[in-house]
Amino acid sequence: MNQPVTTAAAPYPTYLAWSITITVLGACFCCLIGAAPGIVAIVFGNQVNTKFNAGDDAGARKASENAKIWCWVGTALVAVSLLLNIASFFVNGMSFMSEDFLQQLQQAQSR
Repeated sequence: MNQPVTTAAAPYPTYLAWSITITVLGACFCCLIGAAPGIVAIVFGNQVNTKFNAGDDAGARKASENAKIWCWVGTALVAVSLLLNIASFFVNGMSFMSEDFLQQLQQAQSR
């Protein structure tokens, strides 16, 4: 009978969950610039099991290391862009509040 071919998982982490998360968050917070490192990490993460199953242990280890590096780069970009978005929200929010406050103050004085 035909038995299903089982392949052993590589002993190296693929970081796919991390890289997918970073890709989505990068796309949300800082457009394609933030998503690009996540996409690169996904590519390297997918290469880990493929190279290990092909017998390229060193290549699988290197692909895992590259995926980790790109995940950290993406995480840094997402963190910086998140901080910039929060700062922008508070700065712009405060300017809108001050304009509304000034308009209400002028209306109160004209009465």
